[in-house]
Amino acid sequence: MKLSREISEAGRFVRQPNRFTDRLGPPEPGRYRLYASYACPWAQRVLIVRELLGLQDFLDVVIVDPIRDEKGWRVPGGDPEYLSELYHATDPGYTGRYTVPCVWDAKEGRIVTNDFPQITLDLEMSWGTSPNLYPERLRPDIDIMNDRLYHGLNNAVYEAGFARDQQAYEEAVARVFTTLDFLEVRLSESAYLFDTLTDSDVRLYTTLARFDTVYHSHFKCSVRRLVDYPALWAYARRLHAIPAFRDTTDLDHIKRHYFMTQTNINPSRIVPVGPELDWSP
Repeated sequence: MKLSREISEAGRFVRQPNRFTDRLGPPEPGRYRLYASYACPWAQRVLIVRELLGLQDFLDVVIVDPIRDEKGWRVPGGDPEYLSELYHATDPGYTGRYTVPCVWDAKEGRIVTNDFPQITLDLEMSWGTSPNLYPERLRPDIDIMNDRLYHGLNNAVYEAGFARDQQAYEEAVARVFTTLDFLEVRLSESAYLFDTLTDSDVRLYTTLARFDTVYHSHFKCSVRRLVDYPALWAYARRLHAIPAFRDTTDLDHIKRHYFMTQTNINPSRIVPVGPELDWSP
């Protein structure tokens, strides 16, 4: 996994930068292929947006196996056998982790992007028109919200889970629950983070969908559960009722990936039973 390279001397998890950051060109059937995992929250964002915007004819999808080994993500029955082959075909000297989501350009024979924060914005601004998930009038506010979600929740759960220092862990957990407390208040007064469904809701949902099942126990974000937040839990279930969210949420893939792959946290590779959650709105 090469994760040790992303642990600082102070025991903090510092996520590697995204290696491929080119922008997607115009939609073209058969040209672009998304490699994604149902287990990965960053990849699920793109799967959700693809479904919401109806881009299935322009962005093919390959779902990788949720169990990742030292060779990285395996492509079941696929060509290539491992996602790493595409990384090295694009950059023979690449030494980082092989991450999803990434988009392969079949026309140019290379990975265009694994820049997960930008991929959904590219689709929303250049490929899809309805629903408008990144409306121009809200873009500055969405950008601020997305930054707050990333540092306070989306990535902070990983900073807690992968920490190798008590202080680093506690600081990350504090950010997680400060952010959840803020969101509980905000969503007590609104159906969405803004006055309409936006990219920010997609980014928040994929963390919430994994919170009680994985992050609460596996990443030791155990101060409170999602179900202990009435407004947030209701919000997560409302989004889950939308097919693009529900159909890309696979708790089996999620649990098997985290508990069987991250042996530095769970060396037994035992996948826990439960929790039992009723996702009906």
